[in-house]
Amino acid sequence: MLRLLHIENIAVIERADILFEDGFHVMTGETGAGKSIVIDAISVILGERAYRDMIRTGMEKASVRAVFDRVPELPWFAENEIPYEDEITVQREIFSDGKNICRVNGLPISVGVLKKLGLQLINIHGQHDSTALFDENYHLSFLDGYACNDDLLADYAQKYQTVQALKREIDRLAMDEGEKLRRMETLKYQIDEINRAELKVGEDEALESRRKLAQNAEKLSDGLRDAALGLDGDDETEGATAMLAQAERALAKISKYDDALAQLHETVADLMYQAQDAAEQLRDKIYSLSYSADELEQIEERLDTISRLRRKYGATCENILEYLERAKADLDEIEFADERMEQLGSKLKAAEKAAWEAAEALRAARKQASVGLTERMMKELSDLDMKNVRFSCEFTETELCPIGADAVAFYMSANLGEALKPLNKVASGGELARIMLALKNVLAERDHVPTLIFDEVDTGVSGRAAQHVAEKLKSVSKNKQVLCVTHLPQLAALADTHFLIEKSEHDGRTFTAVTPLDFEGRKHELARIIGGTNITETTLQSAAEMLKL
Repeated sequence: MLRLLHIENIAVIERADILFEDGFHVMTGETGAGKSIVIDAISVILGERAYRDMIRTGMEKASVRAVFDRVPELPWFAENEIPYEDEITVQREIFSDGKNICRVNGLPISVGVLKKLGLQLINIHGQHDSTALFDENYHLSFLDGYACNDDLLADYAQKYQTVQALKREIDRLAMDEGEKLRRMETLKYQIDEINRAELKVGEDEALESRRKLAQNAEKLSDGLRDAALGLDGDDETEGATAMLAQAERALAKISKYDDALAQLHETVADLMYQAQDAAEQLRDKIYSLSYSADELEQIEERLDTISRLRRKYGATCENILEYLERAKADLDEIEFADERMEQLGSKLKAAEKAAWEAAEALRAARKQASVGLTERMMKELSDLDMKNVRFSCEFTETELCPIGADAVAFYMSANLGEALKPLNKVASGGELARIMLALKNVLAERDHVPTLIFDEVDTGVSGRAAQHVAEKLKSVSKNKQVLCVTHLPQLAALADTHFLIEKSEHDGRTFTAVTPLDFEGRKHELARIIGGTNITETTLQSAAEMLKL
């Protein structure tokens, strides 16, 4: 669960440390005081997108740090090679140049990896989530979230991908006869051109090396002769090998008289042998020099041929030969396309049959889950003062698509005697907020996310309905850590922990502070919510009574 949130230089919050307990937390304050900034800071630590304009004016960077305890041993730790600890510190720094640095327990991670962790630590529900209920494209995902059909969805997805891959292969092979003939002629010409060249792997590199030697044959020959002369000498002068041999013989005669001379003799002997070996290698090199103008011309012609093929088919002989193999395979594929198409057609029928069977199994599981979801939603909505509501999941069969062959829409009747209709036709703003709260509560029972945040989900709710919403959130907080941003006194009165968000001005700058309230502080804040700026003894008494109740 979330225990500490440290915020620095996020918008008008210069610095804030917020301590969280178990149970039900609320945040209240005037409109524009900065409640949404706290939620934005939490979103940042969960891996959501961060913008440079979040950074407090005049600062180079902003940072958010959160401490979580009682963290379960999630697979995320092993997948990302992060040592598991049941208490973790998540930190994110946002720089004015757009750079982001994310860390978990001091170890750097990417924003994407952080987001995967964040989804398992906190679930944030804002006002925009309620609008998703108006979009029937989201309803199936809500149902699947309740049904927990992960294995069936994975099985179907694999079979659906097989169908799509076969369709792509068939589309690739499908061509008219004219196109087919043109392609075959092109491939045959290319195969013949490469085959005539009789290339070998590495031949181009060997030829270029040989050409370099041939072009510099005279320089090589002169250099080798000069080197040989220095080692072997000629009729007039002794070379280094003969002189070293003379030195070695002289030292051999006297080395027995002095140990130091013995070591020197070994050194000179080694030099003599090395010089003799070098001289022999030079002689072999001189004898092997056999370059001619004709050979250089042949090398140039061969390299011209290879260069022409390089421009068409690849940067090296190896690349050209790889292209040759692909061209042969493509030609075989086209020549036998009709036969291949027939084989693929049979495979596609079998794959589509398997995909439909998986889709029907998924549909059966969804319909079974929809019964349980309907019952739970009716119970939750009744608890939220919607006694006469009826709720149902309506199915429509579709073609195969990435998530099955179903479309699901939530239907509702809020009043006795009224027919079930799509949510976007019958739900008011206050009803929509309660439906979303009910749905979130039902889905929360199926997941293991320990902390739920509700950002002004009470919009459009008042009176008795507001009291029921407050009691429902209080009930949820018995098993989950709950944080709610609210303007309703009914919700604020039931909190275990109450934070006041206040904005002030000093030296021409705006500052937002987050303050935990004691009983007296809560009483005055509730009185403000009830009566506005005109706080009277009556509103203070009403606030105190709400807190005591």
